[in-house]
Amino acid sequence: MQYEIVLNLRLAKKFFHQNTTQMKENRKGFIPILLSLVLILASCASLTKTQKGAAVGTAAGAGMGAVIGRASGNTALGAIIGAAVGGTAGAIIGNKMDKQAEEIKKTVPDAEVIRVGEGIVVEFSSKILFAFDKSNLSSEAMANLDKLVVVLKNYPDTNIEIQGHTDSKGTEAYNQNLSVQRANSVSAYLSKKGVSANRLTVKGFGESLPKYVNDTAEGREQNRRVEFLISANEKMKAEAEKQAKQ
Repeated sequence: MQYEIVLNLRLAKKFFHQNTTQMKENRKGFIPILLSLVLILASCASLTKTQKGAAVGTAAGAGMGAVIGRASGNTALGAIIGAAVGGTAGAIIGNKMDKQAEEIKKTVPDAEVIRVGEGIVVEFSSKILFAFDKSNLSSEAMANLDKLVVVLKNYPDTNIEIQGHTDSKGTEAYNQNLSVQRANSVSAYLSKKGVSANRLTVKGFGESLPKYVNDTAEGREQNRRVEFLISANEKMKAEAEKQAKQ
């Protein structure tokens, strides 16, 4: 089954490379392909999350990850898939990410932690980090980030992308600026607490990528969020490649 998954994903990768432009123009045509990839992986219950990550990585690449992110409306998914190594090295990285994800879940119970391929997505709703329409961190936010910092410092060979998102209230320009300010506030705090600034990048998406409907107060509240994308840095990738050859 694992061989079949890797083979199918390699074919999918070839298809992606040949049809990138068309898929950018036609999101409807892309979604069934994306769902097919998900179903291929989900159909094999015998594979661990680490093995599934290695299989996804076999078909991954920066271009494919970017297309997936834009077409699915999930930049976190796209960025992590785009950074994947794949193969045995990817499985080694995935194993390290499994351990880190479990540690974050235990240490930061207020965060939603999702393992994706060779990376981790950590999501905080803005109500945990910020007051409404504010970009300065609350005392509760600092307490939660302090917990996350402990884990991040235990795994120094990772990159961390901080993404800010807002709901649709207000103008697009205002929301875009607010999302960047919030992501910058989080980045500055992590750096102040000892997380190397070289590991941190910041992106703001404003209201452009809602995960939930903006028609209800609850949906808007959920869309006001900050996400952390944790992926292997070049040192971890090189060490995994070296270990895979042994």
